[in-house]
Order: sequence, then structure tokens, then C-alpha cells
Amino acid sequence: MIRAAVPGPTPFLVAGPVRGLVTEVPTLLSSLDEFRPMAVGVGLSPEELSGLVEHFAGRAAEPLVPLTETEAAEVRGLCRFGEVRLPNPSAVALLEWSGQTHTPVEALDPSDEEYAGLFTEHVGYLELVGRTLRERRLTRAPPPATTADEFAVRWHGSVGEGRGSQELTSARDRAFARAARALRSRAGRTALVVDRERYDGVLAQLALPAPDR
Repeated sequence: MIRAAVPGPTPFLVAGPVRGLVTEVPTLLSSLDEFRPMAVGVGLSPEELSGLVEHFAGRAAEPLVPLTETEAAEVRGLCRFGEVRLPNPSAVALLEWSGQTHTPVEALDPSDEEYAGLFTEHVGYLELVGRTLRERRLTRAPPPATTADEFAVRWHGSVGEGRGSQELTSARDRAFARAARALRSRAGRTALVVDRERYDGVLAQLALPAPDR
């Protein structure tokens, strides 16, 4: 897992665990214990967070998680580096940690409806075709990597290398950073948890001056 503190009068802790990898969980939780945030913002939509709370966090039995062909191929590639679970064990462990420490967790990504609007705005027909073809290539030949960190970054970089996809990623990260600043203004000391492939983009957005309201 990669992490960094964003300096300021009230600093952020930004953590970027590799999604799905079980070995990331202890490092994430120890980082949160050390930082002792008043709140945690997570890179999920409100609907995704609600689903994890309802069906997975602290549950003795969990529903089956269906996978697309591309998701299954990503899991197979990541399994080279350790045990992989679905849904993301880092997100589930974060919610369980939240219950134990009474630390609120808030979803900071756009809602599913808002993300659909961003996708339509930035990803046109040709870019959508390109994304589909890149995903198919990845299912046949995952990117070479020597670490889980490298695999996560290369996999998602390959899918999102088109201009429209890059604009979509930037728009999503801007929305996350804006929501993170709002959470910090309400709660104080705040930790942020995003999937590894989003870590650099989120850090870059947080380093920019806050936009005028």
C-alpha cells in the first residue's frame, strides 16, 4: 500500500491500497490507527458504500459477487501477488474498523447518476469502442508487472489511456478532492482511501489550490 500526508493546517492522510489484495488490509488499518482521523473519506459512490454496509461489513455470510470477463481477468492477473477477495477487502475492513472506532466513513465519489453523466460527457462513441477493445486485449494478455502496485497502475492505465477516458478520470478525481475538502472542513483531521490506480491523480488534485466557491 502507498500512502502520504498532504500538509496543511489540517493535514490529509491519503492511502492507496491495491484493490482486492488481502495483504493490503493490515497496512491500511495500522496507518489509520496511527493517523487517528476524525473522519475517513473513501473513493466510492454513495450507492457502492451503502451496498457494502448492507451486505458485507461485519456479515457472517456474504452474497455471491458476479464478475464480468474483464474483472475476472484482472483478478487472475492480481492473484500472482497474493490472495484476492471480492468485494474489495480494504473497503470492507475499513467499514468494520469504522464501527469499532466510531469513526464516520463518507463516500466522496459522484453518485452513480452523476458518474453516468460525466461518462456521457467525456466518453464518446469512438472512445467507448477503444475502451472495449483495450479491455478485450487485457483479458488475453494482462500487462507485465513485477509487483501488485505496478500491475494495478498498468492495468487501469491501459484501459483509460484514451483522451476521453483521461478527462473522465480527471473529472472524477476533481469531484473527489472537492468533497474531501468539504469533509475536512466539517470533521477536521481526515483520512482518504482510494484505489491505488487513483492515488496519484487524487494527490495531484489535492495539491492544487482549492477552487473559489
